[in-house]
Amino acid sequence: MAFRVRIDPRLATQVLVLQIAVVAMTMVIAFGMFAFFSHQRLAYEYGVRALDIARVLAAAPAVRTGVAGYDDQTGALSADALARGPLQLIATEVRKRTDVLFVVITNDRGLRLTHPDPAELGKPTSTDPAMALAGREEVVHETGTLGPSVRAKVPVFAPDSQRVIGEVSVGVSTRAVHEQLWSNLRWAALLGGGALLIGTVGSVLLARRWRALTLGLRPAEMAEMVRGQAAVLHGIGEGVLAADADWRTTFVNDEACRLLGITAEAGRPVDDIGLTPRVLAVFRAADPTPTLATVDERIVVVSARPVSRDGRDLGTVLVVRDRTDVESLTRQLDAVQLMSTALRAQRHEFANRLHLLNGLLHVGHTEEAAQYVEDLLGAGPLGSTVPGIDTVRDPYLQAFLAAKAAAAREAGVTLTVGANTWVAGRLALPVDVTTVLGNLLDNAIDATRGTTGDLKEVEVELLQENSTLYITVADSGTGVRPEFVNQLFVEGTTTKPDSGIPGGRGIGLALSRQLCRGLGGDLRLSSAGDAESRLHGAEFIARLPGVMIEEEAQWTARS
Repeated sequence: MAFRVRIDPRLATQVLVLQIAVVAMTMVIAFGMFAFFSHQRLAYEYGVRALDIARVLAAAPAVRTGVAGYDDQTGALSADALARGPLQLIATEVRKRTDVLFVVITNDRGLRLTHPDPAELGKPTSTDPAMALAGREEVVHETGTLGPSVRAKVPVFAPDSQRVIGEVSVGVSTRAVHEQLWSNLRWAALLGGGALLIGTVGSVLLARRWRALTLGLRPAEMAEMVRGQAAVLHGIGEGVLAADADWRTTFVNDEACRLLGITAEAGRPVDDIGLTPRVLAVFRAADPTPTLATVDERIVVVSARPVSRDGRDLGTVLVVRDRTDVESLTRQLDAVQLMSTALRAQRHEFANRLHLLNGLLHVGHTEEAAQYVEDLLGAGPLGSTVPGIDTVRDPYLQAFLAAKAAAAREAGVTLTVGANTWVAGRLALPVDVTTVLGNLLDNAIDATRGTTGDLKEVEVELLQENSTLYITVADSGTGVRPEFVNQLFVEGTTTKPDSGIPGGRGIGLALSRQLCRGLGGDLRLSSAGDAESRLHGAEFIARLPGVMIEEEAQWTARS
C-alpha cells in the first residue's frame, strides 16, 4: 500500500523564521557589543593621542620658558599681547598639524595664555585645572567653550626646577570620535548584513536538509512511527536487522539478537557484528530468496531486501526465521519414514518367503521346506538384504541402514557394511546420529550413481568405542575436486544442480559438522579421492561422542 506524506508548511515556516530570528538576534547583540567596545576604544585612543601631544608641548623648552614669564601673575593679561606672543604661535601651529580641537596653555593661576579663540585669551579656563596644577596628569571627558571633548591636561614645570608654573590642555572633539565610530559601524553593518544573508541562506538550506533527512515526515508522524516500530518489530516472532546505505546497523530487534547471536548495538559495520559468512553473504546480496543457514546450534531461514523511498537508497533489511524445531521434526519424520520403508520391504520379502514355503508344502516337498526354514532362521530378516548388518545391534541403526540400502539399490548402487563395523550398544541420540549418517550416505549415493564404471558401491563402517560412535563412509565416485576441498563444509557450497529446494542446497555437510562439533566431536574429509584405494572415491570420517549407551553384556555376532 503506497501513501504520500507532506510536511506541514506552517511548521516549516516557523522553523525557518525561528532560525532567521536567532541569527538576526545574534547579529544585533554582536553589533551592539561591537559599537560599545569600539566607542570605548576610540575614546581611549584619542585620549592617549591628546596626552602625548600635551606631554610634548609641556616638555618643550620654549613653552616652559614662555609660561615662566607669566608665573604668579594674578592681574589682567593683555589679550592682544598674548595673541601675538610666541606661545600662541606654537599652540596654533601644533593644533593645525595634529588636527585637534584646541591647545590651551595656562599659567599657575589657570589664566589662558593660548586659545583658538583670541577673545578667550587672558581669561580663566572653563574647566577645573586643579589636577594638572597640582602636578598630576589626567585625561577627562568635559565640555568647555568649544563644546564636548576628550582632553588631556599635563603640568608645565619651571625651566630650572620641578615647580609647577602652568598646564597644557589638549582636546579632541567628541565629534571626531563619533565620526570615526560611525565609519567603523558602517563597515561593521555591511559585514553584519552579509553575515545575516549567509545565515538566512544557511537556514533555508538547513530546512531543506531537514526535510530530506526526515523524508518529509512531520514530528508527530515521526514519533508515531517510532512507537509503531518499537511495538511491531520487537513484538513479532521474526528477527529483523536493518542497515543503512553505508552498511552500518540502524536497527536490531530482540529476536534477531537471539537467533543470530549478536548484540543490539547500532551504528556498527555489518562486517563486525558477528554474522556467519552465509548470513552475511545473503545480507550483502540483498537476496529475497529464503536461504537456510546454521548459527551455533540453530537452523534459520534468512532473506534480505533493499529499501528505498522516492528513488533514494535507504539501506537493506534482513529477516530471520527460526527453523530449528521444524528441521528437528523433519529429521525425525525422515527417520520414521526410512524405518517404515525398511519395514515394508521386510514385510514384502517375508510374504514372498511364506508363498515359497506354502508352495513347497503343497507339492509335498517337505524336506526342502524344512531346509528353507532352517536357512531363514540362520540368516535373519535383515542379514539377507545388507550383508554384515548383524554386527550392528541397535535396531534403529539396522532399520536405517536397511532403508538406505534399499534406496541405494533403486539408484543402481550397492551399499555394504565394512568389515570393521562393530556396534554393541544402543543409540542414545538416534536423531543426531541418523542425521549425520544419512547426509553422508545420501551424498555418497548421489556421487556414485552418476559414474560410468562397473563398480558402483558405497561402504559404511560403524565402530563403537565406549559411548563414542565413529562413522566412515566411502564411495566409488569421482571424488571431490581440488577447488571444492576447502569450501566443502561452507554453507551454500555444492556441486549439485539447483533443485528448487527452499533454502537452497549446500546445507547437509555444514549441518552435519555442526552437529558433530556440538557433541564435542568432528566431521572431516579424510580422502578427496585415492586411485590406490579399493573404491577410489571420497571418504568421510565422523566422530560422535556420547551418542551410544554402553551394554554391560557383550554379544557375539551370528556366523
